[in-house]
Amino acid sequence: MQRIQAFKYELIPNGEIQRQLRRFAGSCRFVYNKALALQQASHEAGEKFIGYVAMAKHLTAWRNGTETPWLKDSPVHPLQHALKDLDKAYQNFFAKRVDFPRFKRKGSGDSFRYPDPKQIKLDQGNSRIFLPKLVRLKQSHSRPRLG
Repeated sequence: MQRIQAFKYELIPNGEIQRQLRRFAGSCRFVYNKALALQQASHEAGEKFIGYVAMAKHLTAWRNGTETPWLKDSPVHPLQHALKDLDKAYQNFFAKRVDFPRFKRKGSGDSFRYPDPKQIKLDQGNSRIFLPKLVRLKQSHSRPRLG
């Protein structure tokens, strides 16, 4: 029998890093809400559901557009993952497992994920972690990392 075990570690960001993390979470929330609004507008126009791949093309246009140039400051993988979360919410809605997806509000559950573990670099000797588009973050750990 195989045992799967997980550990949680705490990041200790300074003020500037906290602002960047909040900005990244806000960008993910904005992308989620904008994609949800686009989905609702297409549904009201009588069009079909827009899949993840088409939404990712919209994300590229939003990042390169003149209205939202600040989206380029955020890493692209968490923004893409926000679109995947919306796609999963719609799939669950169509399967009648949950209610219709809702818009996200600021402050309630602000978070984002880096889905690719290759992007995260650990420096155990200095107790630092490197995330894309951020400087090295200090972290506290009670035990060494395995693997």
